[in-house]
Amino acid sequence: MDTNGSLLPPVFISLLEIMALVFVVVVGTIFLWAVYAYIRDITQTRQAIRRNYPVIGRFRYLFEHLGEFFRQYFFAMDREELPFNRAQRSWVYRAAKDIDNTVAFGSTRDIQRPGSVLFVNCPYPTLGETAALYHPVTIGLGCEHPYIARSFYNISGMSYGAISKPAVMALSKGAKMAGCWMNTGEGGLTTFHLEGGADLVFQIGTAKYGVRTSTGQLSDDRLRELAAIDQVKMFEIKLSQGAKPGKGGILPGAKVTEEIARIRGIPLGIDSISPNRHPDINNNAQLLDMIERIREVTGKPVGIKTVIGGCGWTDDLCQEILKRGPESAPDFITIDGADGGTGAAPMPLIDAMGLPLRESLPLVVDKLHLYDLRKRIKIVASGKLINSSDVAWALCVGADFVTSGRGFMFALGCIQALQCNKNTCPTGITTHDPKLQRGLNPENKAVRVANLVKNMTHEVGIIAHSCGVHSPQELCRSHARVVQANGLSVQVDQLFPDQYPDFDLIKRYTRPA
Repeated sequence: MDTNGSLLPPVFISLLEIMALVFVVVVGTIFLWAVYAYIRDITQTRQAIRRNYPVIGRFRYLFEHLGEFFRQYFFAMDREELPFNRAQRSWVYRAAKDIDNTVAFGSTRDIQRPGSVLFVNCPYPTLGETAALYHPVTIGLGCEHPYIARSFYNISGMSYGAISKPAVMALSKGAKMAGCWMNTGEGGLTTFHLEGGADLVFQIGTAKYGVRTSTGQLSDDRLRELAAIDQVKMFEIKLSQGAKPGKGGILPGAKVTEEIARIRGIPLGIDSISPNRHPDINNNAQLLDMIERIREVTGKPVGIKTVIGGCGWTDDLCQEILKRGPESAPDFITIDGADGGTGAAPMPLIDAMGLPLRESLPLVVDKLHLYDLRKRIKIVASGKLINSSDVAWALCVGADFVTSGRGFMFALGCIQALQCNKNTCPTGITTHDPKLQRGLNPENKAVRVANLVKNMTHEVGIIAHSCGVHSPQELCRSHARVVQANGLSVQVDQLFPDQYPDFDLIKRYTRPA
């Protein structure tokens, strides 16, 4: 007991007084805020919930926001979420970390759901546990500098701007380690793409960032500069993107930093909106003219990326090619499905525009066979192909290659927070906030990118061996079946019979010798 008769030392009395004062201040602040919020809510007229239920009504908007995150962790089943469910993401996470990807007990996938793909196993599968064979594919045989592709699984176009500097560096380093190519996206070429040493596909978007003149026209001089870079192996003219056909690239102003503004030649902090198509390409004839121009200037393969809305355009393109000669054709066509991804897009386009890859890929492959152009033009499939079964299906249907954007984002650590159109990505992948980028280590994530390619190749090889062939390149439509509405499956080659050249059709549109 001290001299004042207290049982506690003075220091504890002071501490209790401070705590009491803090409590009073906190409670008083909350009370004042509640009074202010009450008055503000009952006087505002924009939100009925807040006006009718002042203060308490505000929690509705908080819970709605938090629900986006809680659903995927506490409420959604493994196969329920969109655009990618937990089972799909978990496979990529494990593959990227190169850890055991086997599962136990049985599949959680509903294999009788209409649209499900089932592969046809062979009673005598290809013997051996070694990796399936893969023969490199040459793209642009008639070019001065054709490209020999050594991987069927590659990185799709994601612009610097849409994704961050460390993300670009990790993808480039990982692509080099894996031996796959990396598409630059329409935002132009940066030193971050080059530092990793990857093979690059330079994408020419509708705004022609990185290859345009001061007035926005295509620059032959800039094309030559890019072609002189050995890492730039091919050029891709982007006509449209799966998530937003008919709409150009959208980079919100919050993500247009000084560096991005300099690279793209656009104002700082202002939304970067690309035209909804190339102003100088109005028809198939002008498209082929553009392909030929870029190919002559660069000496490298040139292809196009597009979303299919119907077979009429494909017929017209093939007929125009035959009039000019097969050498006028694009060296490759990237088919992007309506289920493809993006950093930002209007909801009507992302939900309801264009054909999904399940329909458009076989359509284009068949049209190229019909006009005897399939051997001339390589096919790249893109759009929600992140698991080995998805990739194997695309190869069965007729694709030569598969590219993925979101699959590699998961390899970088993406948690599907759905904030790509903001500058608040919690994993540092799609933000230019230095504090958030600190969490993404390019060296570490590059290994995960390479691991994803390695394990994807291995597992697609397992599927190929189970089907009785030696290589993923030998997969064909007879190796896959699709479940119909009645719960029974039909072989893909019955849904989409193999097309053979119609030589009368070819003769009709071929330029006389």
